Amino acid sequence: MTWTPKLVALDIDGTLLIPDPEHGFSTETVTEPVTEAVLDAARAGAHVVLASGRAPLSMAGVADRMGLAALVRELTGERLHVVASNGSVVVRYPPLEMVHEVTFDAADAVRTVLGHVPGAAVAVEEHGIGYRVNRLFPPGELDGEMIICDIDEMIAGPVSRVIIRDPDSTSEDFVNLARELGLHGTNYFIGWTAWLDLAPEGVSKASGLDWVCRELGVDAADVLAIGDGRNDIEMLTWAGRGVAMGQGPQVVRDAADHVTAPVAQDGAAIELRKYF
Repeated sequence: MTWTPKLVALDIDGTLLIPDPEHGFSTETVTEPVTEAVLDAARAGAHVVLASGRAPLSMAGVADRMGLAALVRELTGERLHVVASNGSVVVRYPPLEMVHEVTFDAADAVRTVLGHVPGAAVAVEEHGIGYRVNRLFPPGELDGEMIICDIDEMIAGPVSRVIIRDPDSTSEDFVNLARELGLHGTNYFIGWTAWLDLAPEGVSKASGLDWVCRELGVDAADVLAIGDGRNDIEMLTWAGRGVAMGQGPQVVRDAADHVTAPVAQDGAAIELRKYF
């Protein structure tokens, strides 16, 4: 290919990390071929940006384990850009510094969902600490501290992201529920478990990446984005080249310009090696 991306946007779970659907979260190890392909993209001069539904604290840990944050600092003297919380938060790391945040009033949407799934667990991000939750989430699903709070207290003020989790439902149950409810005034993203993310209306990984691109002087046409989930669709259609992981849902693969191999076969590395 003659085109070379100036910015590489990478989802984490299902793209860099292999998911474990049985336990509801990913392994925390990036394979050597994927790690080296990502680092080589940075060495070649591309801006590498992690873009995930995860909280900043969790994403910083992934960047450290890959050696990405340290390499970017060594090569450029700058800090890594991270698009977190499905685009509602952008941070620089290290140290962790929030440089952009979009908040919204989630009260009506949360109460609407809980009216249909009253036993669900709810979490609101507490940046740099963890989450405020109405009850504990299954082990391994949330990074950082879980602070038990009353629902009304959690959603009393503006928030950047709300997670709603029901271990007794499936992801398709949540797809159907979100479609039925409409959830006006918010964006919603469905995970590969029964996991519903609520974000400010108009906010997605694409909007967060667009903010980063304007800061760096990069056009969307020069972005390569790789992801596997429903929360990646906006990012894949916005980028100059959007690539879906082979194991992603059909709706995600249909939205992409290209489909690479599944995460278990190092699909992200296969795509990156076309350019770097």
